Amino acid sequence: MGLPLPIDSAIRFGIAASATDGPRAKAQVEATKALGYEVMWAGDHVAFTGPINDPLTQLSYLGALAPELTFGTSVYLLPLRNPVATAKVVATLDRMLGADRFIFGVGVGGEFAREYQACGIPLTERGGRMNESIALIKRLWNEDKVGHRGKYFSFDEIRMAPKPLTPGGPPIWIGGRAEAALKRAARLGDGWMPYVITAKRMADGLEFIAAEAERHGRKIQRFGAGVLIFCTLDSSYERALEVAADNLSKRYATNFREPAKRYCALGRAEDVAAKINEYIAAGARDFEMDIVARDRSSLDEQLARFAKEVIPLLRK
Repeated sequence: MGLPLPIDSAIRFGIAASATDGPRAKAQVEATKALGYEVMWAGDHVAFTGPINDPLTQLSYLGALAPELTFGTSVYLLPLRNPVATAKVVATLDRMLGADRFIFGVGVGGEFAREYQACGIPLTERGGRMNESIALIKRLWNEDKVGHRGKYFSFDEIRMAPKPLTPGGPPIWIGGRAEAALKRAARLGDGWMPYVITAKRMADGLEFIAAEAERHGRKIQRFGAGVLIFCTLDSSYERALEVAADNLSKRYATNFREPAKRYCALGRAEDVAAKINEYIAAGARDFEMDIVARDRSSLDEQLARFAKEVIPLLRK
């Protein structure tokens, strides 16, 4: 059965960047290249349950270390930032990395309300700010002069140069799985990248986005379909579940055991491949593998095992 949107057939595997300093970043980049991963993704929080870098700064450094890779944010909390300043930073990053080397994944977040409070942004405004910001950023990347009068941002005419190197600007992929996020992807996005989502819900989401885009008279020429999947390899499903549930519960400060059963790829290589194949059938093409290891010392081993044991099964 054909897909409802013009999604590329090529499948790519990437990893979640986890380095917190320069030496670790260099080591992770070398491992990423050596193991054949194609994309490095960076998440975003101003304040989180654990240490996390600013993603755009981190990716600019990683890009200098590995100019052959593609990079992306998964996802940048755009409502926390001024869209004009963000457009400038992302255009610069796109030019430094090279055309078609950066995916600007954006989301509203909100599960950690205090970071919104700390940035002076009302949590209730995040959806509206996101929509206005995306439309404004695309104008700044594509129009010679831009003036704006909106609900959240207003300014007189300015010229932003240089423009991004990628024609039209880097693709903006929308994170989230709620209906508002799907509508945003249909009207404003160049792709969709959810997480903690079943394969069926992903397939249904792509159908919804296609129908919503058609309803608004939007002709989509190319659409990205990515998904973040938590993954733990072990000798059995049960052993992998214990590791994933324990680590993710600490990361998100909530009991993640039941979500881990539903959304994570766990167990032996063939078990993990079978789970990922469900998402491929649903339409996903870009996979950010967030490897959940027993501890940091075993993370590299898990990344190597996935590349050597799981990816060959999926490439078949």
